[in-house]
Amino acid sequence: MHAFQCIETYKETGKGLKQSALNSMLPKLKKQEETKWLKDCYSQVLQSVSLNLSRAYQNFFVRVAWPIGQGRAEYPRFKSYHHRQSIQYPQNVKQLGNCLKFPGKLGVVKAVIHRPLDGEIKTVTVSKTPSGKYYASVLMEYEGTSVESSTNGKVVGIDLGIKDFAITYDGEKTSKFSNPKHLVKYEKKLAKKQRIAARKKKGSSGRKKARKIVAKVYERIGNVRQDYLHKLSRKIVDNNQVVVVENLNVKGMVSNHKLAKAISDLGWGTFVNFISYKCEKEGKVIIEINRWFPSSKTCSNCHYRIKELPLDVRFWTCPSCGIQHDRDGNAAKNIRAEGIRMLSSSGTGEVNASGEEVRPRRGRPSKLRHSSVFA
Repeated sequence: MHAFQCIETYKETGKGLKQSALNSMLPKLKKQEETKWLKDCYSQVLQSVSLNLSRAYQNFFVRVAWPIGQGRAEYPRFKSYHHRQSIQYPQNVKQLGNCLKFPGKLGVVKAVIHRPLDGEIKTVTVSKTPSGKYYASVLMEYEGTSVESSTNGKVVGIDLGIKDFAITYDGEKTSKFSNPKHLVKYEKKLAKKQRIAARKKKGSSGRKKARKIVAKVYERIGNVRQDYLHKLSRKIVDNNQVVVVENLNVKGMVSNHKLAKAISDLGWGTFVNFISYKCEKEGKVIIEINRWFPSSKTCSNCHYRIKELPLDVRFWTCPSCGIQHDRDGNAAKNIRAEGIRMLSSSGTGEVNASGEEVRPRRGRPSKLRHSSVFA
């Protein structure tokens, strides 16, 4: 009902409704026959929905104000009923042994708590997955636990690819981590379950059960993918002090219909996020170099840059020094060297434990930036 009122207001005035205006509508909605079920909801949960809706419109208006149509967000859309559903408890949630106590009628709920809740509990988001499972994401506040970051240690460069998921170079050796191709392994099973669901009558209980089975297969794929990304990111962060990656434009890359499925299955963005928060937690550093940096087309030995390098060319020989390069291994070396150059130019101190010299790169200087993990 809030959303419909916002839509009507925007059509008539070109403006959105503030949170205070949305909250003032709640008492009337609770008295109406169609929406009297809102009485069963905890009042702060409803106010949290109002806050999220007003923020969505604020982000959209920021985008409209930009002259070239760029900004924070598109026009707010309704969430699909078939996707993940969630509510937020902004306060008053407590832990009681192996249970969580929610305010209002929900009360005490038994939970599998896999991590100690040793901070001050702030916001708790309860979500329901398409497969019917419930999760509680707990946001906690800690005091005096920030770790000062240091760049004194081992530096590793990571090139992300499709043939091999990740190629790393730490100054001594090049390591390749294969593409697990999670979606391919479950593709036949997924297609079978989807065909069964498609044959069911729309709106029937049989179709609902079949859709839940399809959702469980998707959930399994997602869990296997996250498990792989967590383990690999943990291994990289444990063995290095500085991690250098490319700032890839994944959204633009998936526009290539031939590679879209393979790129989406890899989860590059999630992998970099996992590395970021692990580094931040342990006082380590992640550096993102510009996506236009020619890591594959530049010789890591003499810095000669070739003009073209098609995707199907996996090995090439440098015309200047004659060294033969593995495309991905050479890219990882250049990414690492560029990360070291960035740290040296920013005046953060010694970053190379072995003391090797960082040579300047030929050609146009790239526009490089540190990751938002430092913000």
